[in-house]
Amino acid sequence: MRRRDFILLGSAAATWPHVGRAQQSERVRRIQVIFPREGKNTEDSARVEIFQQGLRQLGWTDGHNMRVDIHWAGTNASEIRRSVAALVALTPDLILASGTPILEASLDATRSLPIVFVAVGDPVGAGYVESLAQPGGNATGFAIFEYGIAGKWLELLKQIAPGVMRAAILREAATTLGAGQFAVIQSVAPSVGIDVTAINSRDAAEIERSITAFLRKRDGGLVVTGGSGSIIHRELIITLAARHKLPTIYWQRIFTAGGGLISYGPNLHELYRLAAGYVDRILKGEKPADLPVQTPTKYELVINMKTAKALGLTVPPTLLARADEVIE
Repeated sequence: MRRRDFILLGSAAATWPHVGRAQQSERVRRIQVIFPREGKNTEDSARVEIFQQGLRQLGWTDGHNMRVDIHWAGTNASEIRRSVAALVALTPDLILASGTPILEASLDATRSLPIVFVAVGDPVGAGYVESLAQPGGNATGFAIFEYGIAGKWLELLKQIAPGVMRAAILREAATTLGAGQFAVIQSVAPSVGIDVTAINSRDAAEIERSITAFLRKRDGGLVVTGGSGSIIHRELIITLAARHKLPTIYWQRIFTAGGGLISYGPNLHELYRLAAGYVDRILKGEKPADLPVQTPTKYELVINMKTAKALGLTVPPTLLARADEVIE
């Protein structure tokens, strides 16, 4: 905080320590919250509100002792890097990085400002932190899931669409997250009785071309694995699955709410609530290096019954009973 110039005369000098402490306690902390997309959407807005609600419960009030600025940094790597670098130059007290692309750009821009990340895939494998228990740098936060969940996707796809004998696995091949998820799916495929084929999600044209080629044979299904690319192209993926009557399981609720068949993944709202706790602890003096990276403890199964009917699928009662949400 910039120190003001005071003329201290007589007994006024004795009040200086108290004034200084009062000013320090009332300092407004600035937090930059950054999402890797263009423009706000209802999901991101809800997550921001949950994050801010968590801060309020911990004594942080926007406009009083804290200022939260929300930014959407675009969708491609160059846009994200430019946006994040500009925000880092403002030297906020802390950055909340939503998703892997934002975290990567933030770490490229600063190794000193505290960063709390949310919904990042394989932070250790990608080199963002040294370990889950001891991150070791200026960033800590919440991984999006453990790799074991990838095997559940194939099992759930078989349960909701027993006729599926082959599955295309849409992944981001260039990332450790994409490789790790596919390895788990491959390991469980024989026990589920499904042959799996990897297809990449670099851009919209490749997604459409790969899915169309996969559909030349029958009895196919689709698994959409975790990654920012699938989020960016989610409308295209959902449209292709509906057009070709392709049973598809997704890694996040936003797909099923948008017309996808079934999803199983972490409750992201819960991660943003937990992130508020880490922000509170860091603003009160703890270091990111000492706060362990956490993985989700809550996963949600969501089924879209309208889509199931359109595909001619009868959802097993046992699967419906397990669902956290059924969209009619």
